Amino acid sequence: MTEMVVAARAPAPAAGRWGAAPPQELLERLKDYGQEGAFAFWDELGPEERDHLIRDIESLDLPRIDRIVRCSLKSQGAPVPTIEPVPESSVATVDDRTPEDKERWWRRGLKAISEGKLAVVLLAGGQGTRLGSSDPKGCFSIGLPSRKSLFQLQAERILCIQKLAAQCTDASGSTVQIHWYIMTSPFTDEATRKFFETHRYFGLEPSQVTFFQQGTVPCVSPDGRFIMETPYKVAKAPDGNGGVYAALKSKRLLDDMAAKGVKYVDCYGVDNVLVRVADPTFLGYFIDKGVSAAAKVVRKAYPQEKVGVFVQRGRGGPLSVVEYSEMDAAMTTEINQTTGRLRYCWSNVCLHMFTLDFLNQVTNSLEKDSIYHLAEKRIPSVHGYTSGLKLEQFIFDVFNYSPSTALFEVLREEEFAPVKNANGATYDTPDSARLMLLRLHSRWVVAAGGFLTHSVPLYMTGVEVSPLCSYAGENLEAVCQGRTFHAPSEISF
Repeated sequence: MTEMVVAARAPAPAAGRWGAAPPQELLERLKDYGQEGAFAFWDELGPEERDHLIRDIESLDLPRIDRIVRCSLKSQGAPVPTIEPVPESSVATVDDRTPEDKERWWRRGLKAISEGKLAVVLLAGGQGTRLGSSDPKGCFSIGLPSRKSLFQLQAERILCIQKLAAQCTDASGSTVQIHWYIMTSPFTDEATRKFFETHRYFGLEPSQVTFFQQGTVPCVSPDGRFIMETPYKVAKAPDGNGGVYAALKSKRLLDDMAAKGVKYVDCYGVDNVLVRVADPTFLGYFIDKGVSAAAKVVRKAYPQEKVGVFVQRGRGGPLSVVEYSEMDAAMTTEINQTTGRLRYCWSNVCLHMFTLDFLNQVTNSLEKDSIYHLAEKRIPSVHGYTSGLKLEQFIFDVFNYSPSTALFEVLREEEFAPVKNANGATYDTPDSARLMLLRLHSRWVVAAGGFLTHSVPLYMTGVEVSPLCSYAGENLEAVCQGRTFHAPSEISF
């Protein structure tokens, strides 16, 4: 950033506490990393603006940021291993599962939960901007009969699992708690905390919920120089959902988990209406496999679906995720002649499970390598907007480091209904997610012996089952058997 366009300003103010020149020691530190351009407007700043700029620069971990920028820029164009389909042996498909498997995994998972071995990490840094809301996305209501927000639905699923774990292990007289770690961003942190306080943590104990913020990274020019958002502020952006690993480490939350006796960590994104938080079946499968990492996957709906998919990096290499944009047309349509499926069919839906030991190891590896994804963006700057780079890590980056990974297929209509776009878009809207939930819950009611009536076509509506009544369709017979429910409505205690 050697060339700056400066708007007309008042004559330079008195030097104030900092004198006519920037603090020499700080200026020399910036020069060490080629970032002295951050002081380009010093002579034009008033005393308060100079204070703001000094505090802003001093808040930066300059050696770490320099390492991230250099390593990330250097990684561009580096050769990458060839991409192979995921071996069939690495995937537990729905068709391969027996009722006995599911029951065994369910009970094993509940036992581990009752012993306090599972923690849950929620990625909740996003705002509902694309949904027409400036609130955190987790505060959003998709228009269910209950009007519950995404946060409330997920909190109540945790409450339900705690109860089931206590019952399943004959520990009904003792307390089962799942600790919920919620990652926010600078844009959502305060509003998220207030939302939970206002709603009394949706029935959870405040002590079992921990909020923490993801980090930010300066936005840079193509040659790695800081972009100035204002003459006295470096432009910054959140470090991506993969910033959860650095945040967990730097805020000593992995140590906190270990102190609580946690062995396994469930990690997911806030915008999936059907997410099975702390899923005992998935946890039991994960423990059975004895792997470091696992992910729930759904089959691609069609070859051109714009989703990342799991692949194997090189023959015999680790499983990892490639984005749709990284795959050519031939790869997206290639068919496995043995199974009749797409060769690259296992979609990543941000439903992950890790051992705590692996997270401790991988956070160190990610920090050591310091390779971030570079996204070309128009960055708000002193010039209005500047073409620059945002640096991000992705939640799935850790799979490259995992010595063993297993994939667990789930059905899209049962576990994946994302809310990403406003109503009126062609996919992933509040309306589409609401219908998926209502249809799923209607199937639960019918399977439990209930009946439905409706004043609009049933394909447009359904009933909602409160998570406090049932986690995944279980234990509904006493509520539903022989009863008729009018759709749309909510079934609750």
